[in-house]
Amino acid sequence: MFPFTLERPGDADSAARLGSAPSAEYIAGGTDMMQLLTDEIRQPEHLVALDGVLDDRIEAAPGGTLRLGAAAKMSDIAADPDVSRAFPAIAEALLLSASGQVRNMATIGGNLLQRTRCPYFRDPGVSACNKRYPGSGCAAMDGANRTHAVLGGSAHCIATHASDVAVALVALDAEIHVLGSNGGRVVPLDELHRLPGETPHLETVLEPGELITAVVVPPSPAARHSHYLKVRDRVSFEFALTSAAVALDVDDGTIREARVAVGGVGTKPWRLRTVENALTGRIDDVDSYRAAAEHATEGAVTRAGNRFKLELMKRTIVRALREAGGRS
Repeated sequence: MFPFTLERPGDADSAARLGSAPSAEYIAGGTDMMQLLTDEIRQPEHLVALDGVLDDRIEAAPGGTLRLGAAAKMSDIAADPDVSRAFPAIAEALLLSASGQVRNMATIGGNLLQRTRCPYFRDPGVSACNKRYPGSGCAAMDGANRTHAVLGGSAHCIATHASDVAVALVALDAEIHVLGSNGGRVVPLDELHRLPGETPHLETVLEPGELITAVVVPPSPAARHSHYLKVRDRVSFEFALTSAAVALDVDDGTIREARVAVGGVGTKPWRLRTVENALTGRIDDVDSYRAAAEHATEGAVTRAGNRFKLELMKRTIVRALREAGGRS
Protein backbone atom coordinates (compact mmCIF):
# COMPACT_ATOMS: atom_id res chain seq x y z
CA MET A 1 0.00 0.00 0.00
CA PHE A 2 1.22 3.48 -0.86
CA PRO A 3 2.47 5.35 2.27
CA PHE A 4 0.35 8.23 3.61
CA THR A 5 -0.25 10.25 6.73
CA LEU A 6 -3.54 9.80 8.60
CA GLU A 7 -5.09 13.01 9.89
CA ARG A 8 -7.79 12.99 12.59
CA PRO A 9 -9.45 16.43 12.69
CA GLY A 10 -11.53 17.51 15.66
CA ASP A 11 -14.40 19.03 13.69
CA ALA A 12 -15.80 19.42 10.20
CA ASP A 13 -14.17 22.81 9.59
CA SER A 14 -10.76 21.34 10.41
CA ALA A 15 -11.51 18.38 8.16
CA ALA A 16 -12.34 20.70 5.26
CA ARG A 17 -9.11 22.61 5.80
CA LEU A 18 -7.00 19.45 5.91
CA GLY A 19 -8.85 17.96 2.96
CA SER A 20 -8.05 20.94 0.77
CA ALA A 21 -4.31 20.21 0.95
CA PRO A 22 -2.69 18.85 -2.22
CA SER A 23 -2.98 15.05 -2.53
CA ALA A 24 -5.40 14.76 0.39
CA GLU A 25 -8.51 12.57 0.41
CA TYR A 26 -11.22 11.66 2.91
CA ILE A 27 -12.08 8.34 4.49
CA ALA A 28 -15.30 7.69 6.41
CA GLY A 29 -16.64 4.11 6.61
CA GLY A 30 -13.78 3.07 4.35
CA THR A 31 -15.66 0.30 2.52
CA ASP A 32 -14.66 1.67 -0.89
CA MET A 33 -11.53 3.63 -0.05
CA MET A 34 -9.76 0.67 1.57
CA GLN A 35 -10.12 -1.34 -1.64
CA LEU A 36 -8.79 1.56 -3.69
CA LEU A 37 -5.83 2.02 -1.33
CA THR A 38 -5.02 -1.69 -1.23
CA ASP A 39 -4.96 -1.90 -5.02
CA GLU A 40 -3.03 1.41 -5.16
CA ILE A 41 -5.63 2.87 -7.48
CA ARG A 42 -5.77 5.81 -5.08
CA GLN A 43 -2.45 7.06 -3.71
CA PRO A 44 -3.13 10.08 -1.49
CA GLU A 45 -0.29 11.54 0.53
CA HIS A 46 -2.72 12.54 3.28
CA LEU A 47 -5.85 10.69 4.38
CA VAL A 48 -8.34 12.68 6.47
CA ALA A 49 -10.51 10.51 8.75
CA LEU A 50 -14.12 11.68 9.13
CA ASP A 51 -15.27 9.23 11.80
CA GLY A 52 -16.51 11.16 14.83
CA VAL A 53 -16.48 14.42 12.86
CA LEU A 54 -19.64 14.36 10.76
CA ASP A 55 -23.26 14.16 11.91
CA ASP A 56 -24.79 10.67 11.87
CA ARG A 57 -28.35 11.58 12.86
CA ILE A 58 -31.42 10.44 10.93
CA GLU A 59 -34.22 13.00 11.22
CA ALA A 60 -37.49 12.18 9.52
CA ALA A 61 -40.49 14.09 10.82
CA PRO A 62 -43.80 12.39 9.95
CA GLY A 63 -44.95 13.93 6.67
CA GLY A 64 -41.91 16.20 6.62
CA THR A 65 -38.38 16.59 5.34
CA LEU A 66 -35.86 13.78 5.73
CA ARG A 67 -32.39 14.84 6.86
CA LEU A 68 -29.55 12.34 6.88
CA GLY A 69 -26.24 13.25 8.47
CA ALA A 70 -23.46 12.31 6.07
CA ALA A 71 -22.02 9.83 8.57
CA ALA A 72 -25.31 7.98 9.04
CA LYS A 73 -24.78 4.28 8.36
CA MET A 74 -26.64 2.70 5.46
CA SER A 75 -28.03 -0.04 7.68
CA ASP A 76 -29.37 2.45 10.23
CA ILE A 77 -31.14 4.49 7.56
CA ALA A 78 -32.69 1.37 6.00
CA ALA A 79 -33.97 0.24 9.41
CA ASP A 80 -35.49 3.59 10.35
CA PRO A 81 -39.31 3.21 10.41
CA ASP A 82 -39.93 6.81 9.35
CA VAL A 83 -37.73 6.37 6.29
CA SER A 84 -39.47 3.12 5.35
CA ARG A 85 -42.89 4.70 5.74
CA ALA A 86 -42.36 8.08 4.05
CA PHE A 87 -39.53 7.25 1.60
CA PRO A 88 -39.72 3.49 0.93
CA ALA A 89 -37.56 3.63 -2.21
CA ILE A 90 -34.63 4.87 -0.12
CA ALA A 91 -34.89 2.01 2.37
CA GLU A 92 -35.31 -0.51 -0.44
CA ALA A 93 -32.31 0.78 -2.36
CA LEU A 94 -30.14 0.58 0.74
CA LEU A 95 -31.22 -2.96 1.57
CA LEU A 96 -30.36 -4.05 -1.97
CA SER A 97 -26.86 -2.57 -1.69
CA ALA A 98 -23.72 -4.61 -0.98
CA SER A 99 -23.99 -6.89 2.09
CA GLY A 100 -25.18 -6.49 5.66
CA GLN A 101 -21.59 -6.23 6.87
CA VAL A 102 -20.78 -3.46 4.40
CA ARG A 103 -24.02 -1.59 5.16
CA ASN A 104 -23.10 -1.61 8.86
CA MET A 105 -19.91 0.31 8.07
CA ALA A 106 -20.69 2.37 4.98
CA THR A 107 -21.92 5.95 5.33
CA ILE A 108 -24.52 7.65 3.18
CA GLY A 109 -22.08 10.39 2.17
CA GLY A 110 -19.41 7.90 1.18
CA ASN A 111 -21.88 5.82 -0.79
CA LEU A 112 -22.75 8.77 -3.00
CA LEU A 113 -19.06 9.34 -3.73
CA GLN A 114 -18.03 5.74 -4.34
CA ARG A 115 -15.99 5.11 -7.45
CA THR A 116 -17.17 3.14 -10.44
CA ARG A 117 -17.01 -0.66 -10.44
CA CYS A 118 -15.79 -0.73 -14.03
CA PRO A 119 -13.37 -3.70 -14.03
CA TYR A 120 -10.88 -1.78 -16.14
CA PHE A 121 -10.80 1.06 -13.62
CA ARG A 122 -10.48 -1.39 -10.73
CA ASP A 123 -7.62 -3.34 -12.33
CA PRO A 124 -4.31 -1.50 -11.84
CA GLY A 125 -2.81 -3.72 -14.53
CA VAL A 126 -4.98 -2.07 -17.20
CA SER A 127 -3.24 0.98 -18.61
CA ALA A 128 -6.07 2.26 -20.84
CA CYS A 129 -8.40 3.95 -18.36
CA ASN A 130 -9.11 7.64 -18.69
CA LYS A 131 -10.44 7.80 -15.14
CA ARG A 132 -7.08 6.72 -13.72
CA TYR A 133 -4.76 8.00 -16.42
CA PRO A 134 -6.34 10.89 -18.37
CA GLY A 135 -5.64 10.56 -22.06
CA SER A 136 -4.77 6.85 -21.90
CA GLY A 137 -7.94 5.62 -23.61
CA CYS A 138 -10.87 3.46 -22.52
CA ALA A 139 -10.43 -0.30 -22.63
CA ALA A 140 -14.17 -0.85 -22.25
CA MET A 141 -15.01 0.62 -25.64
CA ASP A 142 -13.99 -2.50 -27.54
CA GLY A 143 -13.57 -4.80 -24.56
CA ALA A 144 -15.95 -6.53 -22.18
CA ASN A 145 -18.67 -3.89 -21.85
CA ARG A 146 -21.72 -5.89 -20.79
CA THR A 147 -22.08 -3.93 -17.53
CA HIS A 148 -21.30 -0.52 -18.98
CA ALA A 149 -23.41 2.57 -19.57
CA VAL A 150 -25.78 3.23 -22.44
CA LEU A 151 -26.74 6.72 -21.21
CA GLY A 152 -24.40 9.64 -20.61
CA GLY A 153 -21.25 8.06 -21.98
CA SER A 154 -18.66 9.69 -24.18
CA ALA A 155 -15.84 8.65 -26.48
CA HIS A 156 -13.61 8.74 -23.38
CA CYS A 157 -15.60 6.71 -20.83
CA ILE A 158 -18.69 4.50 -20.51
CA ALA A 159 -18.31 3.44 -16.87
CA THR A 160 -21.53 3.22 -14.87
CA HIS A 161 -22.11 4.84 -11.52
CA ALA A 162 -22.45 2.13 -8.88
CA SER A 163 -24.67 3.58 -6.12
CA ASP A 164 -28.18 2.20 -5.64
CA VAL A 165 -29.41 4.76 -3.13
CA ALA A 166 -28.19 7.66 -5.28
CA VAL A 167 -30.74 6.61 -7.90
CA ALA A 168 -33.57 6.72 -5.34
CA LEU A 169 -32.39 10.05 -3.94
CA VAL A 170 -32.17 11.62 -7.41
CA ALA A 171 -35.72 10.48 -8.17
CA LEU A 172 -36.92 12.12 -4.94
CA ASP A 173 -35.21 15.49 -5.57
CA ALA A 174 -32.66 15.16 -2.77
CA GLU A 175 -29.99 17.77 -2.23
CA ILE A 176 -26.65 17.60 -0.45
CA HIS A 177 -25.18 20.09 2.00
CA VAL A 178 -21.49 20.62 1.37
CA LEU A 179 -18.78 22.20 3.50
CA GLY A 180 -15.45 23.48 2.21
CA SER A 181 -12.64 25.72 3.34
CA ASN A 182 -14.61 28.69 1.96
CA GLY A 183 -17.88 27.81 3.70
CA GLY A 184 -20.99 25.80 2.89
CA ARG A 185 -23.32 25.41 -0.07
CA VAL A 186 -26.24 23.27 -1.24
CA VAL A 187 -26.09 21.13 -4.38
CA PRO A 188 -29.04 19.28 -5.95
CA LEU A 189 -28.03 15.64 -5.99
CA ASP A 190 -28.90 15.39 -9.68
CA GLU A 191 -26.11 17.93 -10.29
CA LEU A 192 -23.46 16.34 -8.07
CA HIS A 193 -22.04 13.86 -10.59
CA ARG A 194 -20.49 15.07 -13.83
CA LEU A 195 -20.90 13.48 -17.22
CA PRO A 196 -17.56 12.06 -18.36
CA GLY A 197 -17.20 14.15 -21.52
CA GLU A 198 -13.50 14.65 -22.20
CA THR A 199 -12.59 14.61 -18.49
CA PRO A 200 -13.91 11.38 -16.95
CA HIS A 201 -11.42 11.64 -14.09
CA LEU A 202 -13.44 14.61 -12.79
CA GLU A 203 -16.46 12.80 -11.38
CA THR A 204 -18.28 15.38 -9.23
CA VAL A 205 -18.74 19.13 -8.92
CA LEU A 206 -17.13 19.15 -5.47
CA GLU A 207 -14.15 21.43 -5.12
CA PRO A 208 -10.91 20.17 -3.51
CA GLY A 209 -11.50 19.82 0.22
CA GLU A 210 -15.29 19.98 0.04
CA LEU A 211 -17.12 17.27 1.93
CA ILE A 212 -20.76 16.23 2.19
CA THR A 213 -22.25 17.01 5.60
CA ALA A 214 -25.90 16.04 5.05
CA VAL A 215 -28.43 14.70 2.57
CA VAL A 216 -31.86 16.34 2.61
CA VAL A 217 -34.96 14.92 0.91
CA PRO A 218 -38.12 17.05 0.63
CA PRO A 219 -41.51 15.52 1.44
CA SER A 220 -43.94 14.77 -1.36
CA PRO A 221 -47.07 12.66 -1.87
CA ALA A 222 -45.20 10.71 -4.54
CA ALA A 223 -42.34 9.82 -2.18
CA ARG A 224 -44.71 7.86 0.06
CA HIS A 225 -45.64 5.71 -2.95
CA SER A 226 -42.13 4.98 -4.20
CA HIS A 227 -40.28 1.80 -5.05
CA TYR A 228 -36.75 0.74 -5.97
CA LEU A 229 -36.24 -2.30 -8.20
CA LYS A 230 -32.81 -3.76 -8.94
CA VAL A 231 -32.06 -6.32 -11.64
CA ARG A 232 -28.72 -8.10 -11.25
CA ASP A 233 -26.93 -11.33 -12.10
CA ARG A 234 -27.13 -12.75 -8.59
CA VAL A 235 -29.15 -11.97 -5.48
CA SER A 236 -26.36 -11.11 -3.05
CA PHE A 237 -23.63 -8.46 -3.24
CA GLU A 238 -23.98 -7.61 -6.91
CA PHE A 239 -24.22 -4.33 -8.77
CA ALA A 240 -27.18 -3.48 -10.96
CA LEU A 241 -27.47 -4.39 -14.61
CA THR A 242 -30.48 -2.09 -14.55
CA SER A 243 -32.43 -0.52 -11.71
CA ALA A 244 -35.31 1.90 -11.37
CA ALA A 245 -36.49 4.22 -8.62
CA VAL A 246 -40.03 5.39 -9.22
CA ALA A 247 -42.64 7.37 -7.30
CA LEU A 248 -46.26 8.10 -8.15
CA ASP A 249 -48.91 10.47 -6.86
CA VAL A 250 -52.25 9.17 -8.11
CA ASP A 251 -55.64 10.84 -7.68
CA ASP A 252 -58.82 9.03 -8.64
CA GLY A 253 -56.96 6.77 -11.05
CA THR A 254 -54.99 9.56 -12.76
CA ILE A 255 -51.26 10.13 -12.30
CA ARG A 256 -50.76 13.64 -10.94
CA GLU A 257 -46.99 13.36 -10.52
CA ALA A 258 -44.36 10.80 -11.48
CA ARG A 259 -40.69 10.45 -10.61
CA VAL A 260 -38.41 8.04 -12.46
CA ALA A 261 -34.65 7.52 -12.25
CA VAL A 262 -32.54 4.58 -13.39
CA GLY A 263 -29.24 3.01 -12.43
CA GLY A 264 -26.88 0.48 -13.94
CA VAL A 265 -27.33 2.13 -17.33
CA GLY A 266 -25.88 5.62 -16.90
CA THR A 267 -22.54 7.23 -16.15
CA LYS A 268 -24.37 8.95 -13.28
CA PRO A 269 -27.71 8.35 -11.54
CA TRP A 270 -30.06 9.06 -14.44
CA ARG A 271 -33.31 11.00 -14.09
CA LEU A 272 -35.81 10.24 -16.87
CA ARG A 273 -37.92 13.37 -17.13
CA THR A 274 -39.29 12.40 -20.54
CA VAL A 275 -40.75 9.27 -18.96
CA GLU A 276 -42.15 11.34 -16.10
CA ASN A 277 -43.79 13.77 -18.53
CA ALA A 278 -45.29 10.88 -20.48
CA LEU A 279 -46.86 9.52 -17.29
CA THR A 280 -48.25 12.76 -15.90
CA GLY A 281 -51.96 13.11 -16.55
CA ARG A 282 -52.31 9.54 -17.81
CA ILE A 283 -54.47 6.76 -16.39
CA ASP A 284 -52.62 4.80 -13.74
CA ASP A 285 -52.40 1.46 -15.53
CA VAL A 286 -49.83 -0.80 -17.14
CA ASP A 287 -50.54 0.49 -20.66
CA SER A 288 -49.53 3.96 -19.53
CA TYR A 289 -46.40 2.56 -17.89
CA ARG A 290 -45.35 0.72 -21.03
CA ALA A 291 -45.97 3.68 -23.32
CA ALA A 292 -43.99 5.98 -21.04
CA ALA A 293 -41.11 3.52 -20.66
CA GLU A 294 -40.55 3.63 -24.42
CA HIS A 295 -39.04 7.10 -23.90
CA ALA A 296 -36.38 5.73 -21.54
CA THR A 297 -33.93 4.80 -24.29
CA GLU A 298 -33.92 8.20 -26.00
CA GLY A 299 -30.32 9.25 -26.53
CA ALA A 300 -28.93 5.84 -25.60
CA VAL A 301 -25.73 4.62 -27.24
CA THR A 302 -24.89 0.94 -26.99
CA ARG A 303 -21.77 -1.16 -27.46
CA ALA A 304 -21.50 -4.76 -28.57
CA GLY A 305 -21.98 -6.23 -25.11
CA ASN A 306 -24.66 -4.02 -23.55
CA ARG A 307 -27.40 -3.68 -26.17
CA PHE A 308 -29.64 -5.91 -24.07
CA LYS A 309 -29.88 -3.13 -21.49
CA LEU A 310 -32.27 -1.11 -23.67
CA GLU A 311 -35.12 -3.59 -23.41
CA LEU A 312 -34.21 -4.61 -19.88
CA MET A 313 -34.30 -0.98 -18.73
CA LYS A 314 -37.81 -0.48 -20.11
CA ARG A 315 -39.06 -3.66 -18.47
CA THR A 316 -37.44 -2.70 -15.18
CA ILE A 317 -39.24 0.66 -15.22
CA VAL A 318 -42.61 -0.95 -15.94
CA ARG A 319 -42.16 -3.51 -13.14
CA ALA A 320 -41.19 -0.79 -10.69
CA LEU A 321 -44.17 1.36 -11.68
CA ARG A 322 -46.55 -1.55 -11.24
CA GLU A 323 -45.27 -2.00 -7.69
CA ALA A 324 -45.45 1.72 -6.87
CA GLY A 325 -48.90 2.00 -8.45
CA GLY A 326 -50.13 -0.67 -6.10
CA ARG A 327 -49.14 1.50 -3.16
CA SER A 328 -51.08 4.58 -4.30
